[in-house]
Amino acid sequence: MSRPEQQDAPGAAAGRRAGSGEMFDGIAERYDLLNRIISLGLDQGWRRRAVRSLELAPGATVLDLATGTADLAIEIAKTHDVKVIGVDPSQGMLAVGRRKVEAAGLAGRIELELGDAEALGRGDSSVDAISMAFGIRNVPDRPRALREMARVTRPGGRIAILELSEPRGGIMSKLARFHIHTVVPYVGGAISGRDEYRYLQDSIARFPPPDEFADLMRGAGLRVLRVEPLTMGAVCLFVATPEGG
Repeated sequence: MSRPEQQDAPGAAAGRRAGSGEMFDGIAERYDLLNRIISLGLDQGWRRRAVRSLELAPGATVLDLATGTADLAIEIAKTHDVKVIGVDPSQGMLAVGRRKVEAAGLAGRIELELGDAEALGRGDSSVDAISMAFGIRNVPDRPRALREMARVTRPGGRIAILELSEPRGGIMSKLARFHIHTVVPYVGGAISGRDEYRYLQDSIARFPPPDEFADLMRGAGLRVLRVEPLTMGAVCLFVATPEGG
């Protein structure tokens, strides 16, 4: 879940840009524990909601971008008879993900590979659906990544993007902002023993509001079907299909 945005920042370990694959290599082994604690255990439910929005048919091929430790890829394969290809820029995260896939008995239907969302290296209309959970915030060129999603998804296929959002109104918004700006970086830093999670609050605050990100998706050739705030707006689910599909 908590994947800080790519940027050069004081205090980051030498040679590891915040949000890069190398940075996630350093926190891969504790990544799942951190997500469960920081999200108060809600992140798995958010992923299940994203999976339902894909409306997958048996035999479909799903591309899971920023797959990380394969939580979303595993959820997709557990609930649907499909093939999942997980892509992530961190070798360390993928190593943890492969262990989890093997333990779940899903190695025959989930493949994990190194890569990033900006250059998918796949043919036009070559996958039935795309999922991405808590990763688009870390992509330096988001419009390029969204254009790639539109290109490789078949007409009529679904694209589901989950991303953290900073609540900007409502009775619980102050509490949510306190959690994001104070609790998340403190707990993340304490458990991981690293300072990467201190950048999380900044990456959430800089991510565009849901309506602006939906416009970015439209400009990249996607038809936005739904923008769904979850948990009082702390997370947003964007569901789209290639324009004309």
